[in-house]
Amino acid sequence: MARELAGLAADGDMALPLHGVRPGGVAAVLAELAPEQAAMARFQNFAGQAGGLVLLPGAALLGLGDAPAVHGFGAVAGALPGGSAWRIAPGAYDAEDAALGFLLGAYRYEELKTKPGRRLAALAPGQVTRRVRVVAEAVCAARELINTPANLLGPAELAREVLEMGARFGARAAHVRGDEVGARYPALAAVGAGSERGAEVVLLEWRGSGADARAPLLSLCGKGVCFDTGGYDLKPSAAMLRMKKDMGGAAILAGLAQAVMALDLPLRLQLRIGCVENSVSGHAMRPSDVLRTVAGLSVEVGNTDAEGRLVLCDLLAEAAREAPDWLIDAATLTGAARVALGPDLPALFCNDDRLAEAILAAGRLAHDPLWRLPLFEGYDAWLESAVADINTVSAKPMAGAIIAALFLQRFVPAGISWAHVDTYAWNDSTRPGRPEGGEAQTLRALLAAVESLMRG
Repeated sequence: MARELAGLAADGDMALPLHGVRPGGVAAVLAELAPEQAAMARFQNFAGQAGGLVLLPGAALLGLGDAPAVHGFGAVAGALPGGSAWRIAPGAYDAEDAALGFLLGAYRYEELKTKPGRRLAALAPGQVTRRVRVVAEAVCAARELINTPANLLGPAELAREVLEMGARFGARAAHVRGDEVGARYPALAAVGAGSERGAEVVLLEWRGSGADARAPLLSLCGKGVCFDTGGYDLKPSAAMLRMKKDMGGAAILAGLAQAVMALDLPLRLQLRIGCVENSVSGHAMRPSDVLRTVAGLSVEVGNTDAEGRLVLCDLLAEAAREAPDWLIDAATLTGAARVALGPDLPALFCNDDRLAEAILAAGRLAHDPLWRLPLFEGYDAWLESAVADINTVSAKPMAGAIIAALFLQRFVPAGISWAHVDTYAWNDSTRPGRPEGGEAQTLRALLAAVESLMRG
């Protein structure tokens, strides 16, 4: 997770001005340019349309249309001449959003290619504030984890990456593996029992330099299923193609934790990552098995492909014992959330309206949106089991994302402010600032929400 950030020029590089222009501001920008530059822009019919790019002698014009700056500036790193350096000129947009969009659009996953990709344009270091750099590094670190193939990123490798990230910020770490996983996290261990690559759990604890023992406690729990076959309820091959991203929730929350620590927020932080692989073997859990959990509830396995909630239920129950001020989990949990909301709107479930609105409002401002779905108690009885305290799934083929959230809620005691994010963690195609592949959906929204909550 410590990869060098793309899109940053070296100190001393001569940086040219990049003007972001909205349709209503074209005339004003052209009036500020040298006459020959303005004439060239008019000759090319530049009208501030989204994605329009005009190269001028010693400058460039980027059309934004009505796109937010974080998206509008997302395509220019690959569109401007390779190796060139730029500074973002003031305009009708937030300069930090523009710089962040530039850096997010410069990300490429090319670690495994034998030939280097095309050189990109870069931003002058003076254009990038500390916060923008921290957020860009966190998002790209999460993307990097999600994009890494499962043969290179199993449970042990994911655990190592999180531990190394924590060590950079002086976090205290606990690393649970081997037989200890089954003793401490029985449901999580059952998910990983079918794989030769054993389950592992990482716990990081950190306190900001301005935080004391009474500072708010933020607790994060991430689903780190490094590959999901579905277990005995085997996925069809088409549904398995992107299952290296089933650790997306873990990557997003590890990235969020990295940003919190890098910004030295005045809070206490706990991060729990469950690192497992859901595979098939003679040791794998079976449909109708009954499992123990950290919370003491017995759970019937209704479907072995509903494994993520088994990973999270143990982590949530343990985290809740610390009475956090805010408990947040993230997971690529259900296809039902994608059916309801599509790939770009992660589902938010929350038992606290104040926490929910903070996250939703932050998502709107950061252009990192979520949509709240209900923890509808009328469906809670659908999780009843004839042989255990609770089933992992419902027999009814409806409301799958809500059912999964209701299952998790059973492991969060009343009085704990809890939010659950059901995310896709992937871009199906490349768009400005959002390259095809792993995506840290909700990371920026959650970070801004935590900062807002701390301000009161």
